[in-house]
Parts: sequence; C-alpha cells; structure tokens
Amino acid sequence: MYLTKDEERIYDGEYGWAKQVSIRILVKLGDLYGADRLIPIESAHISGVAYRTIGDASIEFLKELANSNAKAAVRATTNPSSIDTMNQLFSCLPRNVIEKQREIINLYETMGIEITLTCTPYYIRRPAFGSHLSWAESSAVIYANSLLNAWTNREGGPSALASALVGKTPNYGLHKPENRRASVLVKVEAPLKSEADYGVLGMYLGEVLGNRIPVISGLRRRDEMCLKQLGAAMATSGMASMFYLDENYVGERSFEEEISVDDKSLKASYERLSSTIEKPDLVLIGCPHSSPEELKIIARYLEGKRVRDDVKLWVCASKYVRRNADEYVRVIETSGGHVICDTCAVVTWLRELGVETLVSNSAKTVHYAPLLSKVGASLSSLEECVKIACGK
Repeated sequence: MYLTKDEERIYDGEYGWAKQVSIRILVKLGDLYGADRLIPIESAHISGVAYRTIGDASIEFLKELANSNAKAAVRATTNPSSIDTMNQLFSCLPRNVIEKQREIINLYETMGIEITLTCTPYYIRRPAFGSHLSWAESSAVIYANSLLNAWTNREGGPSALASALVGKTPNYGLHKPENRRASVLVKVEAPLKSEADYGVLGMYLGEVLGNRIPVISGLRRRDEMCLKQLGAAMATSGMASMFYLDENYVGERSFEEEISVDDKSLKASYERLSSTIEKPDLVLIGCPHSSPEELKIIARYLEGKRVRDDVKLWVCASKYVRRNADEYVRVIETSGGHVICDTCAVVTWLRELGVETLVSNSAKTVHYAPLLSKVGASLSSLEECVKIACGK
C-alpha cells in the first residue's frame, strides 16, 4: 500500500507510539483488503466504549494510548457505554463496574474524543454529502451510506479509533464508487404497517443478502424512523452496510438477482421476534437511539396517560437529543417513563437492573437481548409499546 512521506514517518514512529501503532493497524487492514492508499476522513465514530463488551484488557490498551499523548486528528464521537451515570436507575450496579465505565470514558476524553455516547451521531452533526468516514457502529454505518450519502466501511472499534488518531482510513470497500453498486433488486410485496415491520423486513434481508447491496422497491412508508429500523436490522442479521431506495438509485439496473418479499417470506422472522409476553418488566424504545421526532411521537401517545407501576418504560436517546427535546422529555417522564442517555439495552446489564422480559419496537434489541442478557424479548410497534407500558 502506498504511503506518503509523512505517513511513512508516522509508520516509523517519528510522531510517537500512539500514532505509530494506529497507522500500523490501518496499513495491516488495508493490505488485507487490497487498499491502494490511505484517504482523509471527515470523522470517526468509535465503538468499544461499553465496559460490559470490552472488559479490562481493552482498558489497558486505552491507557497505553492515553499515556503516549494520543490525540484525535479529526472529529471523533463515541458509541453508547454500559451505564447512564446520571440516572439513579443504574446506581444499583456494582461500584467497581461503574468506576470501570467512568475510567473508559475519561480515557477517551483525554484523547480529545467527544463523549457523545450514542449510536446516532448523525443527529448531533450530519456528515457532509459524499464525505469519507470511519464509523464502527453497524446501524450508523448503514444509515450514513444509505440515507446520508456518506462513505464508510463497517469498521471495528480498534480501526475506527486508529482512524481517529491518524485522521485517515484505508481506501477500499465502500470508499470506492465501483463497490457501491447494487447487485440485487428487492421487491417488497408484504404490507408493512409500522417501524417494527420494517425491522422484521431488515432481519430477513440481512439473512438473505449477506453483504450484497440491494435496491428496495415497494416500500409504502419512507419516514426516517422506519428506514432507520430497516437498516439497523439488516446490519444485525447480516453484514449489510448499504441499501438504496428504488427511486434514488441511478446506477445500472442489470441486477444479479431479484427477490420478492411477501408475508410468507417474513413469517419465520416475525415468529422469531414476536413471542407472547403479557406483562414485560421493561418496555424499551430507542434502539438505535431516538430522534427528536420519535420523542415527539412518544410524548403524543403518552399525553394524559400513566405508565403502570409494575412496568419500566425506557426511551433511549443521546444527551444532545434529550436537551433539544425538553418539552417531550417532560411529558414522557411526567407519565412515569424514563429518558435514558449514554447507554442502551444491548450493552447494559438488564438482569442486574431487574429485567427478565422486555418488549421493544426494535428488531435489533429483540434479537440481541436474549443472546446477550438471557432475557425474554418480543417485538411490537412503537404505538403498541406505549399501550403495553400504560396497560391499555
């Protein structure tokens, strides 16, 4: 892989150990995937923030970087942690767990990385049209490529962090125009009514597409909430990092395969995600984290209602969105719900927080919660989730 003179100096350690180890990670990745060079990025988004998922070994690596004066070379944001440290709901967790999580956050902050703690960094700052990124959260990657026309591969936490410290990423995969062409036409014939249905479609498509890029036709709703759930689910069940809506695709329409999706096609995915839970411990909305518009919708559904005493209602959102949707947050919390920041159900300790069963409008949550936390989970629409939380 070609390196500029300046990049060679970084590689040889002239700019310090932190940059050296970072560029060597990127060069190794580039060699593996046939990249010709490194390219500048507008921003990085780093996973590997939640103590529950990264553990102690990663903390030691972060310490080594911070002690070597590592500093972000571009704007860099962070994925959710395991805890909302400002919310008393999480104070029941062991003290050492809370302290370890704070240590991770402090280490990233020392490196000049923004402590956003959200999987939806695009609500804080929208990437420029056509910009190159190095993002590591799968739902954010597919959102950026598909809905924002930004260019990013599906990075891992270490490679996104390395890109943040160097300001560059290897030029391969979805950074190249020829790799962004669609090869499959998906014709949706099933009547999708809610964002939860879009999540089911996403789970099905992720399984059948692998990492192929589809053009999707026949979607009756184009609102952002539905498309966000579609992409997040595709990235959960498969390696999809991009899709096109039929009306937005301008490339060649010589597809390798056409797939028709009817109710029968989605039946297995529906059944897997829709187990009957009459009285869940938790109703979870906001995976990926909620937008201001979603908080507005939730507040409208909750107006004049009260969350049942025996059910927790969590609405996950970034601190940024919470601050800018104070009117809707007030309605949600006056009704007995909680607007949770900095974490989500996928990366926290649900059972330790008293959750054994949950209902969510997120196919991603319903897929991961049984696997990672051993809790029962069922899928319902946002509107139905609020009804369940209020017992009506």
